[in-house]
Amino acid sequence: MPDITKTPGPAEAAAGIVPSDAQAVAEAVEAPGKPRSLWGDAWRDLRRRPLFLISAALILLLLVVAAFPGAFTDANPRYGDLTNHFLEKPNLGHFFQADWFGYDRQGRSVYARAVYGTRNSIMVGLGVTILVTLFGGMVGMLAGYFGGIWDSLLSRIVDVFFGVPFLLGAMVVLNAFTERDALVIIGALAFLGWTQIARVMRGAVITTKHADYVVAARALGADTKRILFRHILPNAIAPVIVIATIALGSYIVAESTLSYLGLGFGDDALSWGGDISDALSDIRNNPHTLIFPAGMLSLTVLAFIMLGDAVREALDPKLR
Repeated sequence: MPDITKTPGPAEAAAGIVPSDAQAVAEAVEAPGKPRSLWGDAWRDLRRRPLFLISAALILLLLVVAAFPGAFTDANPRYGDLTNHFLEKPNLGHFFQADWFGYDRQGRSVYARAVYGTRNSIMVGLGVTILVTLFGGMVGMLAGYFGGIWDSLLSRIVDVFFGVPFLLGAMVVLNAFTERDALVIIGALAFLGWTQIARVMRGAVITTKHADYVVAARALGADTKRILFRHILPNAIAPVIVIATIALGSYIVAESTLSYLGLGFGDDALSWGGDISDALSDIRNNPHTLIFPAGMLSLTVLAFIMLGDAVREALDPKLR
């Protein structure tokens, strides 16, 4: 007799089969002849999508650059030589050298600053995404599962935060700090950015909690913790992952915008937004000081958006 307390995937539910949910979610590729789960089907589909492969390769490269910037340039991004390198034009023949992207008004290597600026942007994007996914996902899951007064209370709190303009609210919060490092910026953006994840998770949990396998698990005496984390969460997390992946790029843009406005990282920190702000005075005569940091920002955001689109199409059977 099959164990009806386990969570079925979409393929198993359609066939009337109830497999072990822990193994179905954990295994990316199932054994031959074994029914595939939603995650197995999604991974099998992703590996065939050029959009996913290109975006994943770009993101992997950006992560390596953020972790080991010294491996890509030996130039000091803070060192300026006004005598020899004042607004020097790019030398595109010297690949990965200090003068590849040219120099800015202070004689600093634009390429070195673009490479080292990757770390702060990626750190903020990943940090905010992790925090909003954990907190927003938990709030949405509790509101959707328990319903009633808890749903009303948590939903009203979400509405209050959702009504605050994201960037304006972040500017107000960050303006209260005299020194703004990565942790402060991550906390400010996460403080205001968790509402969308909470709403998506709430809707997914409301749909999932009425499934037959959840009703059967509850009837067999499974406690709330087991139902939430073994049965509901694995089947409701897919849309949250899609939203979080796409939102990661928007958090990187938000950090750059705040740094551009002077409310992000300080002057000593390396940030694409700060470099874009410094380059505005030379945009006509020396566009290279703006093009390269802006290009790095656009490429990073595009990579995460492409990844999110590929994951969304893989997890939604209607889009395959």
